[in-house]
Amino acid sequence: MAEGVKARVKAPRTVAAGETVVIKTLISHQMESGQRKDSDGSLIPRSIINRFAVAYNGQNVIDVALAPAISTNPYFEFEAVIPEAGDMVFTWYDDDGSVYEEVKSIAIG
Repeated sequence: MAEGVKARVKAPRTVAAGETVVIKTLISHQMESGQRKDSDGSLIPRSIINRFAVAYNGQNVIDVALAPAISTNPYFEFEAVIPEAGDMVFTWYDDDGSVYEEVKSIAIG
């Protein structure tokens, strides 16, 4: 597991049924492309978030494959239509097999 990884999500707590909302996510991760060398001249192993997925009440909302050119601390902003109350599950997958997950509950009000 990479050190110092922290996921952050900004999503509304309450929305009107059928409302389109803006969701913002950021994960603190150093992201190493695997192409740089350390002071000894050895390649630093690749270490990136290679996939980001979001599901709402079990339905896929977004699923993104990431490549080594992705920046440090990847940020995603997207719109989603919220049809009913439920849980939005955000999942980041790391090269080392680690999985980071955040869940935001959204109510209809």
